[in-house]
This record gives sequence, C-alpha cells and structure tokens, in this order.
Amino acid sequence: MKETIEQLDRKMEALLQNAKLQMEKGNKAAGLRARRISLDIEPLLKQFRKQSLAASQVKE
Repeated sequence: MKETIEQLDRKMEALLQNAKLQMEKGNKAAGLRARRISLDIEPLLKQFRKQSLAASQVKE
C-alpha cells in the first residue's frame, strides 16, 4: 500500500503542476500532460481502495 500511495503522490504532484501551467500560462502541452496523468491516476485509486479495504478488515 505504501508504494501505491507514493505513486499517487508523484502523479498528483505532476497533475497539479501541469494543470497550473495550463491555467496560468495557457500552456496547451501542459494541459495535455495533465489529462494523460489523470488517466494514470484512476487505476491507482482503484488499487488503493482495494488495498485499503483489505487492510481494514478484521480477521477473526
């Protein structure tokens, strides 16, 4: 789970950096990179949800 969170952290940082470049400077290439990164984040979020659920289940 730690690796997944680290990957999400890196992707989110890159997403925000590129989105800000698009917003502040009209950088179209940065907007494209941000959109591509958002597609990479989706499967990582699903993976995190699975891992988080498994870690929270109480074993009897």
